[in-house]
Amino acid sequence: MEHSSSHRKQTLGSRLFNIVNYTLLILIALICLLPFINVIASSFASTQEVVSKKFILFPTTFSLDAYRYILSTPTIFKGLGVSVGVTLVGTIVSMVLTALMAYGLSRKYLRGRNFINFVVVFSMLFSGGMIPTFLVVKGTGLIDSYWSLILPVAVNAFNLIIMRNFFQALPDELEESAKIDGSNDFGIFLKIMLPLALPSIATISLFYAVTYWNTYMTAILYLTDSVKWPIQVLLRQIVIVSSGMQAEGTSVDVIPPAQTIKMAVIVVATIPMLIAYPFVQKHFTKGALLGAVKG
Repeated sequence: MEHSSSHRKQTLGSRLFNIVNYTLLILIALICLLPFINVIASSFASTQEVVSKKFILFPTTFSLDAYRYILSTPTIFKGLGVSVGVTLVGTIVSMVLTALMAYGLSRKYLRGRNFINFVVVFSMLFSGGMIPTFLVVKGTGLIDSYWSLILPVAVNAFNLIIMRNFFQALPDELEESAKIDGSNDFGIFLKIMLPLALPSIATISLFYAVTYWNTYMTAILYLTDSVKWPIQVLLRQIVIVSSGMQAEGTSVDVIPPAQTIKMAVIVVATIPMLIAYPFVQKHFTKGALLGAVKG
């Protein structure tokens, strides 16, 4: 009887905990989701509704004026192409460099490994700054080149440490058995380590892709030709222009308010990353945690 009563109390307590836990999680999720819903709803709302209401969850009058205004200039598609190209090429370059360096630093027999790891960590805490970096980019002839958006940020120290720790967590016996079979270091890296590191690769690729897609400050600093601007810089220009005058080449009769333009710009800039995230979601948590646990 006592055992049955105790079991019943534990079951009731666990159920109560689950109810409270799920309720809190749902509330937190709504708090995170409501602002994004407001952004999407405001981008489709009419001029009068945006002006009269401070918070919109569902527009009473559906309007595409903001998106029509944004897409009215052909340069926006050029900017999209630039951002897509920079994101794809930059992510590939960054992953190749990060994976190679991370695997090398994960090997205990590498000479000077501790010093290089110290330099990597040091770069996370101290950087050269904007002006020295600009002088380096200018000195290497990368000004007004797409490579100026990729090479200066090709290797991120945080991402490198995560991938290095992931390689360190793999059993050393895998490498030893491969060497017994006659495989060299590069073969071990390509045929054994990389397939096992897919969760980490998917996670860090998403980190790099988001960084390149959100390229803004480096484009302003290093690109002098406006034709080469990525989507983020162009969207900023559209917001500025929409606040005062009509954009060049636009065919929209009524210019929506600047607030609606801002919301539509946020949606346009965010949707590509939201589309890409589900494809790496299953690897995201595993890749980040496994790379962060062992240091």
